Amino acid sequence: MNAILALEDGTWYRGVAAGAEGVAYGEVVFNTSMTGYQEVLTDPSYSGQIVTMTCPEIGNYGIAPADGESRGPQVAGFIMREESPVASNWRSTGTLREYLVAHRIVAIADIDTRALTRLLRSAGVMRGVIATGATGADLDPKALVARAKAAPKMEGSDLVRGVTAAEAFDWPQEDPGEFGVPAGTEARGARRRLKIAAYDFGMKWNIMRRLSAHGCDVRVYPATAPASELLATNPDGVFLSNGPGDPAPLTYAIDNAKALVASNVPVFGICLGHQILGLAMGGTTFKLKFGHRGANHPVKKLASGKVEITSQNHGFAVDPASLPDDVEVTHVNLYDGTIEGLRHRTRPVFCVQYHPEASPGPHDADYLFDDFLTLIESR
Repeated sequence: MNAILALEDGTWYRGVAAGAEGVAYGEVVFNTSMTGYQEVLTDPSYSGQIVTMTCPEIGNYGIAPADGESRGPQVAGFIMREESPVASNWRSTGTLREYLVAHRIVAIADIDTRALTRLLRSAGVMRGVIATGATGADLDPKALVARAKAAPKMEGSDLVRGVTAAEAFDWPQEDPGEFGVPAGTEARGARRRLKIAAYDFGMKWNIMRRLSAHGCDVRVYPATAPASELLATNPDGVFLSNGPGDPAPLTYAIDNAKALVASNVPVFGICLGHQILGLAMGGTTFKLKFGHRGANHPVKKLASGKVEITSQNHGFAVDPASLPDDVEVTHVNLYDGTIEGLRHRTRPVFCVQYHPEASPGPHDADYLFDDFLTLIESR
């Protein structure tokens, strides 16, 4: 089937359909990961976004159910240079195309993703439309550009309500042999398991797997649950998850984070949880030109000077000039100097912008989970 990708600036690309038939709207972004396309597809942080993979061939190892980061694909649409028709992996249960069609994800292939990425880096991410499977007026580029211009903007939109859990639930314990802590990390089997209350703003499952492997029993709460509900269970610590979109309109989450900071319970946040904590501690956020998305981003830990290779997926950042004196910057991005970590100087609260559970280093940042548990036990 024919397919067209149209952007709000008037640019359009003709390709072939690589997923379901239909029309998809969203903010067009790019991800620089060489592998992990299934994790990208199923990451709730990509809700509302059409993801361009910069790696030229996608789909060559198929789809494995154990690699999902949620119950199914979360992206608004998917863009590839070349779609592999063959799934060459013993774990695979099918091809990428079969997966996209089954989950009704509109995708396009056979376009110049290098040119598209250069455009997004120069002009910034922008709204776009993928249309597939139709002919005539439905695939008219000018009409699709107009539809892209009319699509909702990411700024000011609350995308969390569409991906958060409907009700609280307990995450099942994982087998430490499969999802165990990396070599060199102190085993926690002899200590009591810690009770963690986790806010789900669009949480990746691997975060819960890592917390469980580090000796935690995790109860997950919807994004709108009041902080008093979590604190009433007397958790050892509270976790704020990743999630999609702009943190500024999430006033309910920011108010809850303020209550958590004031309670003196140990708090750890990742990605959107980092931004929410930044806002709760007095800072402001701003939209990045084209965001950080990929598994190869260098981050410097200021206390030690060490560099971590990190996985990232965000389009907003905390403004360093807005932070009060009682909030310390702990990590910075070596590409553009933006904030990658924060710590409150007097409260047991810290957070990072990147994804330590994704293991691109592979274990450069896994220490953050142990830091969280050490913080809990020290209190």
